[in-house]
Amino acid sequence: MNDAAQQDDGTQDGDEGSMSRRSVLWTTAAVTGAGLGLGGLSSGTAAAATPTRSPETTPAAQAAAPKRQGRTMVGVPFDRRSTVRVGIVGLGNRGGSMIDLFLAVTGVQVVAVCDPVKAKAERAAAKVTAAGQPAPAVYTNGEDDYENLCKRGDIDFVYVATPWDFHFEMAKTAMLNGKHVGVECPIALQLDQLWELVDLSERTRRHCMQLENCCYGRNEMRVLRMAHAGLFGDLLHGAGAYNHDLRGLMFDPGYYEGPWRRLWHTRLRGDLYPNHGFGPVANYMDINRGDRAVSITSVGSPSLGLAEYREKNMPAGDPSWKETYIESDRTISLVQTAKGRVIRLEHDVSTPHPYSRINSLGGTKGVFEDYPARIYIEPDHTNDSWGDFAKYAQWDHWLWKEHANPPGGHGGMDYMLVFRLMQCMRLGLVPDFDVYDAATWTSPVPLSHLSIKAKGAPQQIPDFTRGEWKKARSGMDSENPEKA
Repeated sequence: MNDAAQQDDGTQDGDEGSMSRRSVLWTTAAVTGAGLGLGGLSSGTAAAATPTRSPETTPAAQAAAPKRQGRTMVGVPFDRRSTVRVGIVGLGNRGGSMIDLFLAVTGVQVVAVCDPVKAKAERAAAKVTAAGQPAPAVYTNGEDDYENLCKRGDIDFVYVATPWDFHFEMAKTAMLNGKHVGVECPIALQLDQLWELVDLSERTRRHCMQLENCCYGRNEMRVLRMAHAGLFGDLLHGAGAYNHDLRGLMFDPGYYEGPWRRLWHTRLRGDLYPNHGFGPVANYMDINRGDRAVSITSVGSPSLGLAEYREKNMPAGDPSWKETYIESDRTISLVQTAKGRVIRLEHDVSTPHPYSRINSLGGTKGVFEDYPARIYIEPDHTNDSWGDFAKYAQWDHWLWKEHANPPGGHGGMDYMLVFRLMQCMRLGLVPDFDVYDAATWTSPVPLSHLSIKAKGAPQQIPDFTRGEWKKARSGMDSENPEKA
């Protein structure tokens, strides 16, 4: 298995002895899910009741935009600053490695770190001092101590890398305390939460971003620039996925602290992790920047993979035997855009297969497909034979030309994300993506579940921009601001 890819899916946070609040969150989601755009959730036991679907989950209600409470955050730049002061919440697999990248970027100071597991926070603090920075404040007093970190007056940006259950509350708390916030995938799991984050970002004038590292992959950024230069002609279709065999990791008590990742397979049937596939293709097609995602139709296979793995590998009496899995082993969704384009999304972490994010884009002049990378565009290629994508290196984004051998995991995309975000904050630039992108890229989580429950019926994707998508604007296809 690709070790770098293993860190895509959040982080460890907390321990087996601190699961009570998390359990309350899960139970609350199961009870209230019908009114939050999640339909009939299961609590993960065979005897669980299925809540009655409420009017809020109808397609019309899903698409309706609540009244705007503030002003749009489209095109809003950061305030310029010489040093970006960062607080990091969650220091397990993901946060514990990403702190190295924040420390590697000039003009960034890690002011505070937070994790209920004291040893993790102390290891992170030691990294900060080893990098020559002052010792950070350390917050380890339970799962709510992040609130005290967010209240500090000397933090500009809060980075959240915790289990999914906490993402929404932590993003919300950061903004309410005047901080910009970046969250690992997914940023929230319910439609009403996505709308609340949009409204909070607009009211507080603070950016709330889904830190989608795959958008910064070398191939993804090259395809982005080629697409915007017209090499693929008029864009027609794209595809993205998170197909990654996580069975061993989800049953490994030493990888995730607690079964939080696996337990989501007892609650939702749809695409639990759409962002890595959706984000890059959305960028190619200028979603929220001249086009928008309008609807999603999803189907799912039976849920067999995790139960079969458990039967072969877990001893009798293991707590996992109390779990009933409902998450489709393979979820396939089709997203339609306002311009009529089609985006295919896939999710599969429960069956054996090589890692793939698909990452495909097609237009009237040709097509790119990844895993492995190959291309066919006219007039460069003929006779229905794939061409060598490496020959298009001249289209690399300036980030990859400036940083040819970046540090960190996932082939360097993690560093590119941190470097560029911190650059935008230092120079007072508009971020590459915003809260509207975060909400759009995450909306397939609840909506794919509803579509599968409705036997593939289309679900409307809300216009989180409230009409601003009609205005063309720049995104990730940027120029180097320090060489302009």
